[in-house]
Amino acid sequence: MTPLVVGVTSHRNIPAREIEPIRQRVRDFFALLQRDFPELPLVVLSALAEGGDQLVAQEALAAGATLMAPLPLPRDLYVADFVDPAVRASFEALCRQAQIVQLPQRAGQSRHALEADGIPRNRAYAQAGIYIASHCHILLAIWDGKTTHRLGGTAQIVNYHLTGAMPDLIDRRQTPQHRLGGGDERLLYHIVCSRDEADGAPAAGLLPAQACWRTDGAVVAAADGLPAEFRLMFARMAEFSADGRKYAAAINTAVQARHATVRASTAAIDQLFHAADWLAMHFQQRVLLAMRTTYTLAALMGIAFTCYADLPAQDYMIFVFLLLFASGAYIAVLASKRGWHRKYLDYRALAEGLRIQSYWRRAGISLTADHEFAHDNFLQKQDIELGWIRNVMRAAGLYPPSGMEQPAQAELDAVIAEWVGGPGKTGQLHYYERKANERAHLHRITELIGRISLWCGIAISVFLAVFVLKLPRDVKTILVAIMAVLSVLAAVREAYAYRKADKELIKQYRFMQRIFANASAALATTRTAAEQRDILRELGEAALAEHAEWTLMHRERPLEQGRL
Repeated sequence: MTPLVVGVTSHRNIPAREIEPIRQRVRDFFALLQRDFPELPLVVLSALAEGGDQLVAQEALAAGATLMAPLPLPRDLYVADFVDPAVRASFEALCRQAQIVQLPQRAGQSRHALEADGIPRNRAYAQAGIYIASHCHILLAIWDGKTTHRLGGTAQIVNYHLTGAMPDLIDRRQTPQHRLGGGDERLLYHIVCSRDEADGAPAAGLLPAQACWRTDGAVVAAADGLPAEFRLMFARMAEFSADGRKYAAAINTAVQARHATVRASTAAIDQLFHAADWLAMHFQQRVLLAMRTTYTLAALMGIAFTCYADLPAQDYMIFVFLLLFASGAYIAVLASKRGWHRKYLDYRALAEGLRIQSYWRRAGISLTADHEFAHDNFLQKQDIELGWIRNVMRAAGLYPPSGMEQPAQAELDAVIAEWVGGPGKTGQLHYYERKANERAHLHRITELIGRISLWCGIAISVFLAVFVLKLPRDVKTILVAIMAVLSVLAAVREAYAYRKADKELIKQYRFMQRIFANASAALATTRTAAEQRDILRELGEAALAEHAEWTLMHRERPLEQGRL
């Protein structure tokens, strides 16, 4: 369902004596990934250039991986790079076994400018490297370890992957969050090579065929295994894939019931969206059931203990109390062990990110040569564990739209109608309006229960004070027990509302309602498609930021028996 994507960047002129040792390193690398993450099918992104690119592609196919070839130039121009007939034959053979992704060229770039060596052609190679580095989960670099400033060279692509620093002469929209936050989840598998040229030895301290894992701030020997934080990240991806396969029949039934339209341009994104959306709702139902059951048991525990403490001849209630406590503890432990709460939040965050990614694709917002998608800055405030969500979104955006044609105005209007919608009608505007009203209604019920408990307690207290000398002891005990029960009910209801974050969600839903209402008003007054796309981009960025805050808020409120 969700692949583990390996990107490739490599030198072209690897000495013949190092080919076989490097090939064995590549085989061991693929074997490691397939052994540790059998649930994640391997997808290898290689531009099929001479040297390491073709070597890795051959080994990927031998390992049963899917080969995708993002070509930086039209195929007939790109093949001119392969002067050696054997290398050209290898390229053609690999193309027949690969899924070709013809990367769009920069707007205004003429074919003639790409025919000869020069900056335009090198810029196209750099864009291909950026595409590979931006969409892979692990970048496999067959590299001498030396830093150079060659546009589109292996050193620049490695540096971009690890740090987010753009190669020179590349135009790409990039925010400070991406530059500052993008390196903590970028993983590089470095196989050292020499170059078949004068002064072609690897950088000082490196040996040919040596291998290691690299992040922006650390280097780990290959023998030490995959870094633990990335192992957890990939394990989360595998868990999502396993859940998707487990509930595939139910997901497909739900999609068919919605009569969802399948569009070629967003098929991969929408497939993952439907799976993540269904799984989020599935685990949300389990979380809500666990919460309601646990808080009901908590209320009954309070009543049982009150009866035990205040009412005569009710000693057996202590056993009822302990039984209720054990039942609540079992439910909380079961929910925690099976990860219902975590899965609900993670899958909801993934679904919302994919929703925006799909709408942006349909509206032509991501239709540029830089291949920037919604995953670039989503959830950057979260810990690296949530990087798996961005990884799934990277994989979902593997296929760029073909050509540079903008979608028709009718498709843009359809996106606006489906995504933004109108108050009391459809779209996210209606959704946030409805959810805000629902949460406000629930909050009023919580406040009403609290007021009833307060005033009943005050009334009983006044009654006891007035008739303190006239009431029998048993009556006083019962009235005090009623006060305690009312307090327990109010406290449990308040705790339940806090756990669901009703107050905070009302504010968030109202805020998002205003955002979508403002977007709807702005879209209604725009005159050009370009302005509409700018508004939809800003709307998506605001929605992504709000979804990240929602995820953070709920992750801090897990279902814990001790707190309850």
